Amino acid sequence: MYAVIRTGGKQYRVAPKDVLDIERISGEAGAKIEFADVLLLGGGDGEPQIGAPLVSGAKVTAEVVEHHRGEKIIIFKKKRRQNYRRKKGHRQELTTVRITEILADGQKPAKKEAKAKPAEGEAPAPKPRARKPKAEETAE
Repeated sequence: MYAVIRTGGKQYRVAPKDVLDIERISGEAGAKIEFADVLLLGGGDGEPQIGAPLVSGAKVTAEVVEHHRGEKIIIFKKKRRQNYRRKKGHRQELTTVRITEILADGQKPAKKEAKAKPAEGEAPAPKPRARKPKAEETAE
């Protein structure tokens, strides 16, 4: 299954487990986000669903992988014989996301698998304790 979503003024064709760079959005690394602007759903049974302008009830869930900056772009303006030159640079703020699910018709997102618990009779692994720094001896 695939979907076409709109974010940051651009459109992206996405499928589950895709990793893509989009315009920066808020959220820490590891946070779950949802894209509600789904323009098209396809790849399932039958014809693709085309929104007018959006597919109702459709969502795409993703996980924020990291925030970073794109390559530097140089803007150079010049007017010949006028001694007019301007040089400027720009680096776009980007967010890398991993698509986890494509939900149609108001489906609920799948729950994350629970962590394995220790069996009965076994004690959980102890957490490491922070040590206090030793007090320095004063010379008299």
